[in-house]
Amino acid sequence: MARLFEHSCPACEGAEGLGCEGGVVSRRGALGLLAGAVGFSLLTPEAIAQRLGNAGTRTISIKRMQTNEAFEGVYWRDGRYEREALQRLDWVMRDPGMSEATPMDPRLFDVLNTVRRHLDSDDSWEVISGYRAPETNAARARQSRRVSRASLHMSGMAADCRLPGRNSLGIARIAADMQTGGVGLYRRDGFVHLDCGPSRRW
Repeated sequence: MARLFEHSCPACEGAEGLGCEGGVVSRRGALGLLAGAVGFSLLTPEAIAQRLGNAGTRTISIKRMQTNEAFEGVYWRDGRYEREALQRLDWVMRDPGMSEATPMDPRLFDVLNTVRRHLDSDDSWEVISGYRAPETNAARARQSRRVSRASLHMSGMAADCRLPGRNSLGIARIAADMQTGGVGLYRRDGFVHLDCGPSRRW
């Protein structure tokens, strides 16, 4: 399993071939990669949504570490996403340095919901990084080679997060086995990157 997290993110390299717009993997490009993965079985966010079902509710609990703001509640009810809940989540997941929010891809919350349920946890996701403004991402990329210049954080499709009482390797292994999207292990820093883009590991 250790090898699974040693390589860099293939969706963030060679941006021209991945349906990227302005250095960001577009949602259309990400879907194209998923559709082109012939012979590779993976659980797409759409498949996750099917598993979660169309009846009842989906809930999520998130705490933003920089601001101590939180959301806990229903974000999906009876076959549709709750607009007001998503707007509140957009603000919690905003770039705190820029006070800038963007519409988050709701499939990201489906990924977080599914992974947390699989871990049988009732704790809130502690989010270290959600949406990143391009300026914030560029500044981080200049500071560290581990930060991609084509990060899905800029598209509202990714979160760097942790669950209290769960180690990052364990979370990453579960998410990798589920093939929910991108999974990055940052073991030294104690968090994982989860996204609703193409299935990949680093």
